[in-house]
Amino acid sequence: MSGGRGKRIAIGARPPASPRAEAWVRQGDAGEPQKCDLYTARLTLDITPALRARIKIAAFTQDTTVAELLRALLAREFPEDMP
Repeated sequence: MSGGRGKRIAIGARPPASPRAEAWVRQGDAGEPQKCDLYTARLTLDITPALRARIKIAAFTQDTTVAELLRALLAREFPEDMP
């Protein structure tokens, strides 16, 4: 029977963590706010495949991401100083 199970291969122990490396990873890019600091809510929309394609093409031609394009659009449409 050769069902993919056979000889077990031992995996070595995890190397000890370097406190300096851990701190570097956790600090991220100190010059920019972290993504999670800026955008903390997820919004899900049902759109047609055709609209999705148009949005993706617009983002590509503007050399940006779909998320950045939609955030800017929503920020323009719904400014913070709205009545």
